[in-house]
Amino acid sequence: MKRGQKRGEQQEDGNSPSSDPGPGSGSRSGSPESCKRLRRDGSEGPVQEQGSYNPEDTADWGCLPQEILLQVLQYLPLLDRAFASQVCRSWNQAFHMPELWRCFEFELTQPATSYLKATHPDLIKQIIKRHSNHLQYVSFKVDSSTESAEAACDILSQLVNCSLKTLGLISMARPSFMELPKSHFISALTVVFVNSKSLSSLKIDDTPVDDPSLKVLVANNSDTLKLLKMSSCPHVSPAGILCVADQCHGLRELALNYHLLSDELLLALSSERHVHLEHLRIDVVSENPGQQFHTIKKSSWEAMVRHSPKFNLVMYFFLYEDEFGPFFRDEVPVTHLYFGRSVSKEVLGRVGLTCPRLVELVVCANGLRPLDEELIRIAERCQHLSAIGLGECEVSCSAFVEFVKMCGRRLSQLSIMEEVLVPDHKYGLDDIHWEVSKHLGRVWFPDMMPTW
Repeated sequence: MKRGQKRGEQQEDGNSPSSDPGPGSGSRSGSPESCKRLRRDGSEGPVQEQGSYNPEDTADWGCLPQEILLQVLQYLPLLDRAFASQVCRSWNQAFHMPELWRCFEFELTQPATSYLKATHPDLIKQIIKRHSNHLQYVSFKVDSSTESAEAACDILSQLVNCSLKTLGLISMARPSFMELPKSHFISALTVVFVNSKSLSSLKIDDTPVDDPSLKVLVANNSDTLKLLKMSSCPHVSPAGILCVADQCHGLRELALNYHLLSDELLLALSSERHVHLEHLRIDVVSENPGQQFHTIKKSSWEAMVRHSPKFNLVMYFFLYEDEFGPFFRDEVPVTHLYFGRSVSKEVLGRVGLTCPRLVELVVCANGLRPLDEELIRIAERCQHLSAIGLGECEVSCSAFVEFVKMCGRRLSQLSIMEEVLVPDHKYGLDDIHWEVSKHLGRVWFPDMMPTW
C-alpha cells in the first residue's frame, strides 16, 4: 500500500520517469500539457485517443492530388461530374482539366420525340467556349427530329479550333440528318475535315455526305484515316469511295452499301501501297422490290484475299427472295453472313458451296421447307464455322444433331429457336438437348427468344 502511494506521489511531483515528454510518451502521460498538440490552424487541442473518432482528423478531400481526382472523375457520368465540381475550388479545377474533355458524346434529343435526356444547352456552350480545342473523340447521338440534326450541325460548324481523331454521327432513328438541307450538312462537316488534319475514325451512316466532301476529307486526313463507316449514304458514288481507297493507304476498316462496291475498289484495297484490310462490311439492301444488283468478279475477291488473307468480310442481306440471283454463284470470301429477311433453300444451298471462309451464319427466316441438306452441306464445306443462329426455319432433330456432330466443339455459339426443331423418329424435343450437349462438350438448350 505504501509502495503504491509513493508511486502516486512521484507522478504528482513530476519525478516519475514516465512524466518525461520523450518520444512516444505523449499518449501515455497523465500530464495535461503532454496531452495537447498543435492543430492545422496552430491552436492546441487534446490528442485523439487511439480508435476514437474525431471529425477534425478526417481526410481533406479538397487536397487530393489532381491525378487521383482525375481518375475518379473519369468514371462518373457527366451530370455527377458537374455536381462534384461544385464541392470546392480544387474539384472545379479538376472538372475543367483537358484530359476529361478529350472524349465526349453530345446527346441531342427533343422531349416530345425521345425519352432520352439531352445534353443541356448551357453545358454545350461551355464546352465550345472552354474545351473545343481539347476535344479529340466526339460523337453525336440524335433522335429522328430535324431540330436535333440541325443542333448537331451547329456544333460541328463551331469546332474550328479542335483536331478530332474520331467523329461519329449516330441517328437513333430515321430520317434525322437526311432531312437537312444538303449544303448545310456538308458545310458543317467540312469544318471538321479541314481543321482536324489527324482524323482516324469516321462514322457517318445515314447522312447526305457526297463525293466532293469526301475529297476534302482525303485532302486533309489521308495519312491518318483508318476507319470509315458510311452505309446508307445515297449521294456518294462508287467513284467517290474509290477516291478514298486510292489515297488513304492506311485504311483498315470500311463499311458501305453494296451499290458502292466495285471491282476497282477491291483492286485498290489490294494494291501493294495499301495496308492489310482488317474488316470490310457490306450492307446489301433492297430499296424497291425487284431491284437489280451487279456482280463482283471472282478474280477481284481473290486479289483481296491474297493481299489481306485474314480480313473479315461481313455481309448483311435485306433482300427479297427473287433478288438473290447475282449472289453466291462464285466463291465469296465472306466470314460473317446475316440474312435479315426470308432466304430460300436454294440460296442457302449455294452458301454451303461458295463460302469456305464462313465463320458465322444467321438466318432470321426461311419458310416451311426443312433445311436438313443445306445445314449438312454447310457443316461439310465451311470448316471454320463457329457460330450459327436460326429463327423462323425448320430443321429435323436428326439433321440438327448430325450438323452439331460434324461441327463439334468449334461451335462456340449455337442459337436455335425451339420451334425450329422438328421431332422425328429418332429424337424429340425432350431429349435432343442431351445429344447436342454431348457433342458440344457443354450444356445446351434451345432458345425461347432469338439472341442475335
